[in-house]
Order: sequence, then C-alpha cells, then structure tokens
Amino acid sequence: MAEPHEILFVLVNVPDRENAENLAAALVENRLAACVNMLSPCQSVYRWKGEVEHAEEIPMFIKTDQTRYQALEAFIRANHPYELPEIIALPLARGLQPYLDWVEAMCGGKEDSGEDAPCF
Repeated sequence: MAEPHEILFVLVNVPDRENAENLAAALVENRLAACVNMLSPCQSVYRWKGEVEHAEEIPMFIKTDQTRYQALEAFIRANHPYELPEIIALPLARGLQPYLDWVEAMCGGKEDSGEDAPCF
C-alpha cells in the first residue's frame, strides 16, 4: 500500500502542446509516470540570461512515485527543449488510497488491474 508521501506531484512547463503530448506519452509508456495532465497554455514571466522573458507555456502535472523520480528527472532533462527545464517535485500529504496504490502500481511495472483510474 502506497503511503501519500511516497507519491510525487511533479510540475513541468513546456513551450507548446506538441512537446507536452510527446513528453507525457513517453513518460507513461516508460512507466516513469502513472498519469500526466496537460493544462491550458499560461503566460510565464521570468528572468533568463539577464533579460526579462514573457512566454506562453503548457503546464504539466505529473504523478509518479519516489522510486522513479531520478529516472523521470533524467528523462525530462534529456528530452526537454529548454536548456534549464522547470522540474519541481512535491510530496503528497494525503490522497485517495486506491488512487495512490494505482500510481505506485503503474510506476512500479505491475500489470494494470484492468480497472479504470481517472487521471485528475
């Protein structure tokens, strides 16, 4: 049974929908993430190389477990178009236990039980 703190909520931003879809599919196919949400575009303002930048980005919410984080981070860094991608992982304080167990199973290489688990 997965403990909430063993599951991570990872935030990543990418420059466009195509990058988001490709990265999300690869993360799930490689069992680095159980689920990835791709949100609507947002506006980001940040300082980069001495200049204030304004960019439209696609936020991605990635659900994974602690044991897969290092591999997930390495995969994102190798496949992200930015020189310095935003990768922020937050441990969960609480969550629906069957969902947490499902995240753990999907990231741990266990076979899908056949039950649909909505990705929220």
